[in-house]
Amino acid sequence: MKAVKHYDPARNVRLMSFAVHWIRAEIYDYILRNWRIVKVATTKAQRKLFFNLRKTRSRLGWMTRDEVDALADKLDVAPEVVQQMESRLASPDVSFDPSDASDDEGFVAAPAGYLPDMRYNPEVLVAQSDHEDTRSEQLTQALAKLDARARDIVQRRWLDDDKPTLHELAREYGVSAERIRQIEQKALSQMKGSLAA
Repeated sequence: MKAVKHYDPARNVRLMSFAVHWIRAEIYDYILRNWRIVKVATTKAQRKLFFNLRKTRSRLGWMTRDEVDALADKLDVAPEVVQQMESRLASPDVSFDPSDASDDEGFVAAPAGYLPDMRYNPEVLVAQSDHEDTRSEQLTQALAKLDARARDIVQRRWLDDDKPTLHELAREYGVSAERIRQIEQKALSQMKGSLAA
């Protein structure tokens, strides 16, 4: 359908000849998207390698340095890119979570079993605690820069558990709800400037 949309009869080319290129591109794209769980070829050089690597290999197994260099020259890519693509194509997909298989023969260690759980890492916990303390201190300083009414409105509308409505605060301060909203917006923008500095 893409070929039909882009076809121009004025160029004196048959539709079939024109469509072949579009069909081939769609097939290649489908293969790339469905080859693995994670996309193996994202750049133009990698896509070129993906389709030519298997065709040009003379034997099974890993390529020698000479074969890598020859293929890199032929496809005009760096030898490191050839080695990286060969490694990608040779590696199987591994599920992050362990499989339900109970037999030891079919056991494959899943990354969930050997990757460290960083949630309880003391370094991470201390860094998070320091970050929270710093942000809390900055928030207190930003609130202190506001006048009493603006500080009370922001404190009650954003930081307290029992948040009053604009109309409740308007009755309390003897102004309109719109005025409370304006004070709140101005105070929040002042605080945003203080926290960003």
